[in-house]
Amino acid sequence: MNKFMLNITASSGEYYQGDCESLTLPTGDGVYGVQAGHSPVLVAIHMGMLQFTVNGETRDVLVGDGIAEVTPTFVLLLVDSAERPEDIDKNRAEAARIRAEERLQHQQSMHEYYQSKIALDRAMQRLQTAAKYKR
Repeated sequence: MNKFMLNITASSGEYYQGDCESLTLPTGDGVYGVQAGHSPVLVAIHMGMLQFTVNGETRDVLVGDGIAEVTPTFVLLLVDSAERPEDIDKNRAEAARIRAEERLQHQQSMHEYYQSKIALDRAMQRLQTAAKYKR
């Protein structure tokens, strides 16, 4: 199978760099698939589950919002966050969900409201992902 170079960089640093056989990106419209030889494109990434295949093994990564630059020979992903589902701390995610819900119940500016909604969405996505990938 043809391969391409994949680089996943989160705000905390490089998450993965190496060969990749196929890639599925979470977008606002669903998922976007990439294989070697793909036409050049920029893709907006939304928080969700990214999947990529290396040597026949599929790996899952929960990513935050970001952007992907796709070319025929490489894909560069720049995302807010990237973590393996099994590394999610369920207690921390639950505490973040509770804090975000509490903030949403108080009167706040539109900016604060949207920040609270984003925090709640992130916590819910982490909790749902952790539930699917129980250790």
